[in-house]
Amino acid sequence: MLGNGKPPFSSFSVNDLQKAKKFYAETLGLEVSESPMGLELRMTGGGKVFVYPKPDHNPATFTVLNFPVDDVEQVVEELSGLGVQFEHYDRPNLKTDKKGIARGGGGPEIAWFKDPAGNILSVLQPN
Repeated sequence: MLGNGKPPFSSFSVNDLQKAKKFYAETLGLEVSESPMGLELRMTGGGKVFVYPKPDHNPATFTVLNFPVDDVEQVVEELSGLGVQFEHYDRPNLKTDKKGIARGGGGPEIAWFKDPAGNILSVLQPN
């Protein structure tokens, strides 16, 4: 039924497709193609994510897309230089440093940021 050989894909909505296209292509450097229904983001390793316009879009309150990287601090610096603002958390189980990077706690080093539609994304350095 679902194991028909066609790869699954994830999707999420945005409120402005052109802003999203510019952000994902120019700021994040992803390969992006546009169709009448939305955007296709091509990920390293062959994965794809579909981004579609939704007039009454509400940003996700959870991380919709994670980007594994070799050096989270370096990527945070590069993206910050391109105008990306990282989220800062000071919660009992989640604290980030002045750069917006959560470190320690047994998990990966991770930093969260938002796309132009307010969806939460992350860069993370696996342990």
